[in-house]
Amino acid sequence: MTRPLADLMRPNTIDDVVGQTTLLGENGIVRRMVDNQKLSNLILWGPPGCGKTTIARALANSVDMDFVPMSAVFSGTADIKKAMDAARMNRDIGRNTLLFIDEIHRFNKTQQDTLLPYLEDGTVVFMGATTENPSFNLNNALLSRCHIGVLSALSTEDLLILMERAEKFLDKKLPLNNEARTHLAQMADGDARFLLNTVEYLTSANFKELLTPETLVSAVHKRAPLSDRHGDEHYNLLSAVHKSLRASDTDAALYWAARMMTSGQDPMYLFRRLTRFAVEDIGLADPNALQVAIAAWNAYERLGSPEGDLALTQLVIYLGTAPKSIGNYKAQKAAYAAARATGSLMPPKNILNAPTKMMKDLGYNDGYIYDPDTANGFSGQNCFPESFPRQKFYIPIERGFEREIKKRVEYWDKLREQLKKND
Repeated sequence: MTRPLADLMRPNTIDDVVGQTTLLGENGIVRRMVDNQKLSNLILWGPPGCGKTTIARALANSVDMDFVPMSAVFSGTADIKKAMDAARMNRDIGRNTLLFIDEIHRFNKTQQDTLLPYLEDGTVVFMGATTENPSFNLNNALLSRCHIGVLSALSTEDLLILMERAEKFLDKKLPLNNEARTHLAQMADGDARFLLNTVEYLTSANFKELLTPETLVSAVHKRAPLSDRHGDEHYNLLSAVHKSLRASDTDAALYWAARMMTSGQDPMYLFRRLTRFAVEDIGLADPNALQVAIAAWNAYERLGSPEGDLALTQLVIYLGTAPKSIGNYKAQKAAYAAARATGSLMPPKNILNAPTKMMKDLGYNDGYIYDPDTANGFSGQNCFPESFPRQKFYIPIERGFEREIKKRVEYWDKLREQLKKND
């Protein structure tokens, strides 16, 4: 064999494609295209090895169209124009063309725009494949002319089916016991290409006995987890950590944080998000959360990995089990909104310093009361602009340390009302 097993076993029709039932099952967009024998422009978005190219090829075969593959990594505007000229000649003799561009997100705006007139006049049916979120990486003009098909990583069950097909295709049994077969499917992490490449290696190597999960790991390196330090996967994992902590699901937060660390994400970015969480989602319900976050961050910077990993785990556990409050967050939003809406209102003169005689003559500091020197340590004097009614930005809740803060705020509110009545 001069071609890889993954290429030799590529299905010819969508009925032979494993998994992706959302697209290929009854009422799925790809299934409807085949049933109607009419293809539409389509962007296939999914992780590596989930079948994007396979589905595009199978679609072309299913409706008897010429399949023209390109890669955005190696092709440019000149290549697109050549492909379109050939497609027009094809159309003149009654043949239709499916143009498939892999890694379409790597095309710049100009290159993507080059496709538009040909999609408009039907020179080709266009299909693109991408591992990146199309809404972030493709032009709106191109997106508006295409359907989006979302593919998911293949399940362990899907990969076990592929494994059986590969054995029949090669007419060889894998040197694996039952537990090792399942373990190999799990090691592939949803990537059919990785699985079939590994199967090809295992069937050609001369193992003297069946491999167990333990000996399989020694013989085959596990597929590296998907790691994207700046794209979708990065932000998806960050969101999973944050939302799990917000739900006080500490074990889930530990899992997602571990996923970030084991897939090569930047620990500093994770610590930054966790510190933000301490002030946004916990706030004054547990003021120590911020101190624990900063201390864990500092410890990791000093120790590095793996010693500092425990500081991260400790922080995640602390944040996950802490009481939650967004009183601080709401107060900031409300205060900022009021500040933007009111412009440049002058502070009341009673709380302004008067370092010069002229300022004293203008009334600066007139009537100021030094609160710590009052009987209750509270004067109730107005500190808002004179033309701006008193506002309530911070509303503490009955949870965690904010329960104590709530008592203080209510005490001062009560004193303020009494002083107002006495005036």
